Amino acid sequence: MSESAKARTVEAALLAPMLPSHWPDVERIYAEGIASGNATFETATAGWESWDAGHLALPRLVAVVDGQVVGWAALGPVSRRPAYAGVAEVSVYVAAAARGRGIGLALLRRLVAESETAGIWTLQASIFPENVASVALHERVGFRVVGRRERIGRLHGVWRDTVLLERRSRVIA
Repeated sequence: MSESAKARTVEAALLAPMLPSHWPDVERIYAEGIASGNATFETATAGWESWDAGHLALPRLVAVVDGQVVGWAALGPVSRRPAYAGVAEVSVYVAAAARGRGIGLALLRRLVAESETAGIWTLQASIFPENVASVALHERVGFRVVGRRERIGRLHGVWRDTVLLERRSRVIA
């Protein structure tokens, strides 16, 4: 896709706060990521109540193109301990049909900006190394590779590594 076509797609996308009514689309996109085998250790979606409880209230975003949710981004707490209140884990998912159009970049950039407004000073992401596009996306928005966690978990009985990335806020000291 040409850069001008990507720009038109991103311009056409509305980034909006995620609402509970977006859940069916968010869940569908999340299920696509799960099915890929390279997006998460999860093997099934858990339902709105469980997902909601596992993520920070703000920021939560959706990308909407032509009235259809095509991507989402949210933060989850890294720890419930007060010392880590400003550290969060990033989730960014884009529908397979909408990938390569700059939707993930737009979502992640907005998520970073809104996380800083919410007082988050460090964002982290744990990504399968095979998910080269996601690692590159995070690096493009200022994340750095901290290291590789070998055999950190099993997915379908197979040990998997993850690449740990982090982004320290330039706004919050």
